[in-house]
Amino acid sequence: METKQLPNLNELILHFGQQYLSEFKSKLGHYPVVEADEEWPSPCELTPFNEQLITWQPIKIKGSLNFDNVESALSITLHPSIKTYFTTQYSESIPANCAEGNLQLLFAWSEKDFERLQQNMIGHILMKQKLKQPITLFFALTDKEDIILTVDNESGEVWVEKVGAKPHKKVADSLASFIPLLSPDIYLEE
Repeated sequence: METKQLPNLNELILHFGQQYLSEFKSKLGHYPVVEADEEWPSPCELTPFNEQLITWQPIKIKGSLNFDNVESALSITLHPSIKTYFTTQYSESIPANCAEGNLQLLFAWSEKDFERLQQNMIGHILMKQKLKQPITLFFALTDKEDIILTVDNESGEVWVEKVGAKPHKKVADSLASFIPLLSPDIYLEE
């Protein structure tokens, strides 16, 4: 497996998060909001918006998160781009669109949520192994039921995949070439 790390993936992810934040504030006049949940606090949280909602922003992860436990448990090496993707910023899912349609970029909301993400990643990898399919690593949901965007663990290519099936449509050579194709999708109804 190629281990070449694309030097600008961190910057692309952080830039996209800030682009979303800027467009959201410009169109709606305030920071994005999410339902407040005392069980799942996040460094992304800002201030209460109303009784149920809290404002938030994507933030660069300080400290070090890694997938060492996932790799050790499964005796595999995850593609460097997916490790970079999920360890760059904490964020709520960010809605985006591209030529392929609408999607939700997944991120960890907090260190606790990163642990849950790792468990979900292990479950996804074990399913792929059981089905004797190439290992892919999810990073986005689409607006079509059971259709996700994944990174091929060997090549780093971005693919569209139906959950439980082999990837069926390549959309980019890498995460670094895919992220610039996205634009934030700001919902104007509140």
